[in-house]
Amino acid sequence: MTAVHFGAGNIGRGFVGLLLHEAGYQVVFADVAEALIAQLQEADSYEVRTVGRHPTRTVVDGFSATDSTKDPEGLTEQIAAAEVVTTAVGAHILRFVAPNIAAGIAARPAGSPRLVVMACENAINATDLLEQEIRANYAGDDLEDKALFSNTAVDRIVPVQAEDAGLDVTVEDFYEWAVDRTPFDGQELDVPGITWVDDLGPYIERKLFTVNTGHATTAWDGWAAGHATIAEAIDDPTVAEKVSVVLDETSSLLVAKYGFAEEEMASYRSKVLGRFANAALPDPVERVGRAPLRKLSRHDRIIGPAAELAERGMGHEGLLASFAAALAFTPNGDEEADRLQGILRRQDADAATAEITGLEPPHPLYAAARGAVAARQANG
Repeated sequence: MTAVHFGAGNIGRGFVGLLLHEAGYQVVFADVAEALIAQLQEADSYEVRTVGRHPTRTVVDGFSATDSTKDPEGLTEQIAAAEVVTTAVGAHILRFVAPNIAAGIAARPAGSPRLVVMACENAINATDLLEQEIRANYAGDDLEDKALFSNTAVDRIVPVQAEDAGLDVTVEDFYEWAVDRTPFDGQELDVPGITWVDDLGPYIERKLFTVNTGHATTAWDGWAAGHATIAEAIDDPTVAEKVSVVLDETSSLLVAKYGFAEEEMASYRSKVLGRFANAALPDPVERVGRAPLRKLSRHDRIIGPAAELAERGMGHEGLLASFAAALAFTPNGDEEADRLQGILRRQDADAATAEITGLEPPHPLYAAARGAVAARQANG
C-alpha cells in the first residue's frame, strides 16, 4: 500500500506520515524544499520521539521522497498508483499542490479503486478547499469515479525542533485525527490512528475554538508579558487567567451550538491546558502567535467564535481581549504581523476593522472590534 503525503516538514513526518507508516503504508513525501527532499532521499529512516506522560520512540522507514517541482511526471505516476493522498502544507498552499493531485488522479487506470484524498490542515473543511482546486485543474468528467474526498480534523503539537535534530522529530504524545466516514460508504481505511466520525463539524470547531484559540491567546498574551515559550506563558497566573476566560467563552458556544456536555467540555479544556504546560515542548510564543492576519480572519479562531457568541447575545469579552493582544503582537521577522501593523497605520478604524476581521457595521461584534482597532491605533 502506498500513500503520497504533500508536506515533508515536521508535521508531515511526525504526525500524518508517522500514522500512515504505522498502518502499513509506504509513504512518499512530496515537497518543494530541495534540501529536505535530498535529506529524505539519502536517509534510510528517521525517529519520532513523543514527550509527555507516555513518551515513546518510533523509527519510520520504508519511505521515499519526491521533489514536486523537479519531478512532476514521477509524482503523477506515484499518485496514479497510490491508495491515499494527504496534505499538511497549510490551507493557503492547497491551490499549489492541487494540479499535481489532479494529474495523478487523471492518470489512474480505469477500474482502479478510488483514491482517498484528505487535507490535514488547521482549517475548517480544508479537503473541500482542496477538492475545489482539484476540480478546477481536472479536465475529465470521471473525477467521482477515480477519487473520494473526506474532511479531517487534526490535532498534535509539533514544536520547533532542535537545530541538530536532522530528520528526527519531537512531538507531544497526544494526538487526534478525526475523519468524516460518510464519503467511504462503509469502506473506511484501516488506519488505527484515525477516529472515524459521522459528523465532523463539531470535532473541527471544538479543536479550532479550544486548542487553536487557546494556543494563540497564550502566545499573544505571553509575548506581551515577556515570556519565551508557551509553557512559560501558561505558568504565569495572569496569562493563564486570560486564556481560561477565553476558553470558558468558546466552550459555552460549543455547548450551545452542538450540545456538548458542560462536564465534557470542562475535561477537554483541562486536557488542553495541560498540553500547553508541557515543559518538554519548548514551543516559542513567537512561532505560535505568528501569522496574526490569518488567525484574525472572519471564520478563524478568534473572530469566528466571538462573532457567533455576539450573535447569540452571549459573553465574548475574553475573545475581544485576545483580539486586542493580537493587534499589539509585533515580533521581528513576522511578515503578517508587519502587514497588520501597516494596515493599522495607513487605514482609518472602519477600513482597518473590515480588512482585518471581515466584519461589517451591522454585525453585533463590529462596534467592539472597531473599538479595539481604534484603541490600538491611538496607542500604537
